[in-house]
Amino acid sequence: MDRKRLRLLFNEAMARARAAERQGDFALAFAELERAHILGQRWLIRHLRSHWGMLRIARKTGDRREAMGQVTRLIGSPFFWLVGWLPKGNPGGANISPVKPVPLKGDLAIELAGYSVWRDVAMRFAIAAVALGGLWLLGR
Repeated sequence: MDRKRLRLLFNEAMARARAAERQGDFALAFAELERAHILGQRWLIRHLRSHWGMLRIARKTGDRREAMGQVTRLIGSPFFWLVGWLPKGNPGGANISPVKPVPLKGDLAIELAGYSVWRDVAMRFAIAAVALGGLWLLGR
């Protein structure tokens, strides 16, 4: 799994979502945002960008249920991202539980083969431990 390739695929999905949104094809825009969510959920900012886009589409289409689901996900995502509660393959829409893993299909199954959220969580906690240790040493 190549990080640069995933970043490229994420950016491409976001660009297609924006283009579809500008053309008024909100269903296609939302589908591209779901793809972007799956590709970008391992990075907090990309994860939040995909949810923000879904919220924007929900507001434009008047879908209150989706909008509330996206607000909830935007609020909860930083915590869940930190602790690794990011189920692989979950497209991020309010029609699916935010904690339900979804089997990957097509090219996404290939692109994300071997990805383990727990490896990322271990790295986040290691970074946090080093940062806290540094702060503790500075405060002595």
